Amino acid sequence: MGCPKGSAFLYARPEMQSLIEPLIVSWGYESEKPSASRFIDEQEWTGTRDIAAYLTTPAAIRFCGEHHWDDVRARCHSLAQYARGQIGPLTNLPPLSPDSTDWYMQMVALPLPPCDVTQLKTRLYDEFRIEVPIILWQNQPFIRVSIQAYNSLADAERLFDALHTILPESNRDASLR
Repeated sequence: MGCPKGSAFLYARPEMQSLIEPLIVSWGYESEKPSASRFIDEQEWTGTRDIAAYLTTPAAIRFCGEHHWDDVRARCHSLAQYARGQIGPLTNLPPLSPDSTDWYMQMVALPLPPCDVTQLKTRLYDEFRIEVPIILWQNQPFIRVSIQAYNSLADAERLFDALHTILPESNRDASLR
């Protein structure tokens, strides 16, 4: 919702709470006090923290309502879906998942052909001023396209044009190794 880092909250259905372990072991861990919820004992207090970020949450909720954030999310998904549809044919690789909101919303990871991921990421930024995560996982390069309210079709088109230019060179360089 655009809040500062650290202002998130966790909700877990009661029947799933036993599966959630605390990220930080602190007060309440293996609590001996009688409680209605071990989940609350373990999650509620994680030590000393600055609560300022939490105080922004009501304003962020109001902002999302006032700016029709459901429509913004739908537009972002549509643009992510478009990016997925453009990058797949560019790489000639199948997508990782079905084209469904059950699998992705505003962020989609796509496989890339063999390439030097560091070089590709550097060139995208240095030559085109595009910042996008490119990783190597299990010897497979991937690009993660994340769309937010400030992204436009022109941003996506710049990415496609840059990949169209750089990928053939990166593929050639990777095959020479």
